[in-house]
Amino acid sequence: MTVLDEVRAAHRRLVTAGVRQDDAASDAEVLARHALGWDRATYLTRRREPPPDRFAADYRGLVGRRARREPVSAITGRREFWGLTFEVGPAVLTPRPESELIVEWSLRLVGARRGAGLRVVDVGTGSGCLAVALARELPAARVVASDVSADAVAVARRNARTNGVAERIRWVVMSLLDGFRDAAPPAGRGADLIVANLPYVPSAATRVLSPEVRDHEPWVALDGGRDGLDPLRALLAAAPGHLAAGGHLVVEFGAGQEDTVRSLVGSAPRLTLLDVAGDLAGIPRVAAIRRR
Repeated sequence: MTVLDEVRAAHRRLVTAGVRQDDAASDAEVLARHALGWDRATYLTRRREPPPDRFAADYRGLVGRRARREPVSAITGRREFWGLTFEVGPAVLTPRPESELIVEWSLRLVGARRGAGLRVVDVGTGSGCLAVALARELPAARVVASDVSADAVAVARRNARTNGVAERIRWVVMSLLDGFRDAAPPAGRGADLIVANLPYVPSAATRVLSPEVRDHEPWVALDGGRDGLDPLRALLAAAPGHLAAGGHLVVEFGAGQEDTVRSLVGSAPRLTLLDVAGDLAGIPRVAAIRRR
């Protein structure tokens, strides 16, 4: 039996367990590479070879965990985002591909203003994926990242160190923008860019989430209140007082929330909605906002 034979058998097992067909194929491969310690290029080159002696037992154990609907990121302890590798775990939300839209739009809005003195704030940083990605892309920027969870900030700090930007991000345990000016002197000057991927799942909907999310993601990172947008409302109320004139706010929201988000931004003082961006499936996900 080859490595590929094991992966095909794992794929069938995962589909039978209720994992979506496309996800099952990707997950079976990722778990095989994790068990073998191979990158994808090595896997593609050597997958038709017989596996090492311990591979089958180790791999089938990992696949069994995935069949019980434990997410791959929880099994491997890692997730890729923006081409970077992040530690994940029970304290943080696993980075999603759609959140890369926040990074894309942030870089587009910053444009030529990438020089020294640019001030970036990541609210609700979680794993630190947004703060770290932006620090890598904007090497002259000063970045502050906050989260209400001290455990999440500890994970984010490690991710910054792993990705070589530990000295360029200031980490703060706080709710939303509370204490931002104290954390990011000089006092009196607002941020040029605020990014946020805050909880946006309606409280009632958290009960019907997939087992991968419901049973393995931190509740505080999911529950956004009655309609899912309570954290965003609070951020929109606070942001004008913390953004520099002409500064930008880039936020993520959930499927079906676009109309409410447009209304909330439209009624927020000193904020103008510039655009709404959709993910690869065309679902509106990210709002780009400017402070007047």
